[in-house]
Amino acid sequence: MHHNPLSIQVIEDDKAKSTEPFATGVRGQAPPLVTTNFQVKDQGNASPRFVRCTAYNMPCTADMAKQSQVPLAAVIKPLATLPPDETPPYLVDHGEGGPIRCNRCKAYMCPYMQFIEGGRRFQCGFCSCVTEVPPHYFQHLDHTGKRVDCYDRPELSLGSYEFLATVDYCKNNKIPQPPAYIFLIDVSYNAVKSGMVNIVCQELKTLLDYLPRENPEMDSVVRVGFVTYNKVLHFYNVKSSLAQPQMLVVSDVSDMFVPLLDGFLVNVNESRLVIESLLDQIPEMFAETRETETVFGPVIQAGLEALKAADCSGKLFVFHTSLPIAEAPGKLKNREDKKLIGTDKEKSLFQSQVGFYNTLAKECVAQGCCVDLFLFPNQYVDVATLGVVPVSTGGSVYKYTYFQALSDKERFLNDLRRDVQKLVGFDAVMRVRTSTGIRATDFFGSFFMSNTTDVELAGLDCDKAVTVEFKHDDKLSEETGALMQCAVLYTSCSGQRRLRVHNMAVNCCSQLADLYRNCETDTIINFFSKYAFRGLLNNPTKAVRDTLINQCAQILACYRKNCASPSSAGQLILPECMKLLPVYLNCVLKSDVLMPGADVSLDDRAYLRQLIGCMDVPESHVFFYPRLLPLVSPHGNTKSGSLPVAVRDSEERLSKGGVYLLETGLHLFLWVGASAQQELLLNIFGTPSFSQIDPSLTSLPVLDNPFSQRMREIIESFRAQRSRYMKLMVVKQEDKSELIFRHFLVEDKSASGGASYVDFLCHMHKEIRQLLS
Repeated sequence: MHHNPLSIQVIEDDKAKSTEPFATGVRGQAPPLVTTNFQVKDQGNASPRFVRCTAYNMPCTADMAKQSQVPLAAVIKPLATLPPDETPPYLVDHGEGGPIRCNRCKAYMCPYMQFIEGGRRFQCGFCSCVTEVPPHYFQHLDHTGKRVDCYDRPELSLGSYEFLATVDYCKNNKIPQPPAYIFLIDVSYNAVKSGMVNIVCQELKTLLDYLPRENPEMDSVVRVGFVTYNKVLHFYNVKSSLAQPQMLVVSDVSDMFVPLLDGFLVNVNESRLVIESLLDQIPEMFAETRETETVFGPVIQAGLEALKAADCSGKLFVFHTSLPIAEAPGKLKNREDKKLIGTDKEKSLFQSQVGFYNTLAKECVAQGCCVDLFLFPNQYVDVATLGVVPVSTGGSVYKYTYFQALSDKERFLNDLRRDVQKLVGFDAVMRVRTSTGIRATDFFGSFFMSNTTDVELAGLDCDKAVTVEFKHDDKLSEETGALMQCAVLYTSCSGQRRLRVHNMAVNCCSQLADLYRNCETDTIINFFSKYAFRGLLNNPTKAVRDTLINQCAQILACYRKNCASPSSAGQLILPECMKLLPVYLNCVLKSDVLMPGADVSLDDRAYLRQLIGCMDVPESHVFFYPRLLPLVSPHGNTKSGSLPVAVRDSEERLSKGGVYLLETGLHLFLWVGASAQQELLLNIFGTPSFSQIDPSLTSLPVLDNPFSQRMREIIESFRAQRSRYMKLMVVKQEDKSELIFRHFLVEDKSASGGASYVDFLCHMHKEIRQLLS
């Protein structure tokens, strides 16, 4: 038992060995860990930034897969942003005929198609069917059977690329209209009082210049519209010919309609003056409001109806504060009941309270109406229900509990700016095809499915990942391996219909040892967490936890029995690439979603459950196993670019004389030891005394010394890597805020009763021995 695998050691070893760019040309080669910085060269398989697999050597048979219990899955992030030193996918235009596809299974042209008969036909790598090559696409083959133009064509040599789609790929065979963005602002008492209304209106004046566009030289073609609401809805006519904006009120919220069609959705540049006038007036108009009740269902209906009338897709940005208790469709009641926690009824709290929102979500998806929800709650708002439409449409939920203008404005505005500007595709449909032997059987993420194969997303942005599980429906062979192709059809923000294609080939094995040599633990944990969090909707929390522990024990027991050298039974034997499976699994089990502390609200749990559902692997990794960096003394290494080596997430790693930065992807803590050197404190905070450090700081003072500069650089670089802005929290040793910070030291025993890492290893060891006895 003394062989505690060190998380940090594994992470550092991987960094040390991954010095070259990762070339994707070798089938079945696992990429470097998500904690390693590496450059990718696309040589025929999709970059790990687009696709990560749980296993890069799949078992040949269903029996073998069942025996090992290793989940076979891929986490796919179709529109992922690439670092500046990597080329974004090429756009291929095949003219009026559209993309070349297999006649039978409809897979798109890719490096796994084999050209035969001198190049006149090709055999599909997925279903083996032979298809004629259209005359305009014909090319001769070289002596190895490859087309001579192979390397000039992205779709024949690369793992990821885009096709320009033809009109047959458009909804109702019509060229799509450019999308519209509608801003719907709650103007009830709480929204005005907290400063939210004022901040949103001020910010939109600038932000409207940054609507997404394909080409930075051109203006965005996205149109905009504005609605404010409390118990009733106010629509605004901002037509460019008006001297002043006009308000139209809809007070019968039971039958939602849009009172004006002309002048509601406008081009920003044409209507700029009217829009700015409106945004200046809204905070004044509602400054004295006494209305505390809000509606929510009609707000989404209003946006949806507006997009229908304009015959376009788009995004609703809803800024909302309270449980919608006013008389209206989608009205909710407070059902927060602590007594249900730990009982068989607890699952109902994660389900939607009314069927209304599920039906509404379906209508939104049909229109290509994606909903992003910004929540500013001071009490229970039922995130489980309010989040249904955002989650089902491919949208996002942002939550700012007890929002205070002073301390939370920066986080909110950074989130809003990124959300408005980010790359997004509308009216998207994703289909995952596989070679014979396996098929995609299950999907996790923020989307809607009306059949078993099509993942429908009203909006798909650069941060969203879809996790796909595969099962055998036949045997696979070691010679051919297994193939998958993810194709996403979407409308770009300039109104262009496109197809993005990602291809991935993995190896297949008939020996369990080969499977266990080529797994990716971080991806397995990403899959397990999503599987477990979805399971909460139908099962008691304890049952979900037990299932996870059991499956993990079975994976390790199978390895022990079939692959490990027969050694003393007293040792926990772990496969090299799964050394950290128990560490990380324990983190999932101890998360607020599966094991809430007394102070964790139901809304927090529902929020995290929804959030993790569409996370990619780097995000879920840092969420479950936060990054803890010791910030060295002022004389240490502060040179740009090199980060201090992280330490394990355990209190015993914290030295009283040190200062540490802890990052979870959602939170950022700066922990200051009670006996930190005066010089260190002077350099960071501008005060030599520990007692004078202000714990309410949310940003570090800008001081003119290399250490201060380096620390602010590190914080900025951490923020730049994440899709949500992390607010900085200063934690002084022995302060009450240390309780919150300690919650993220995931290797220690938790206040809510979660096992320490060492205790969990012992527990795991017992479970494995039981399975083997």
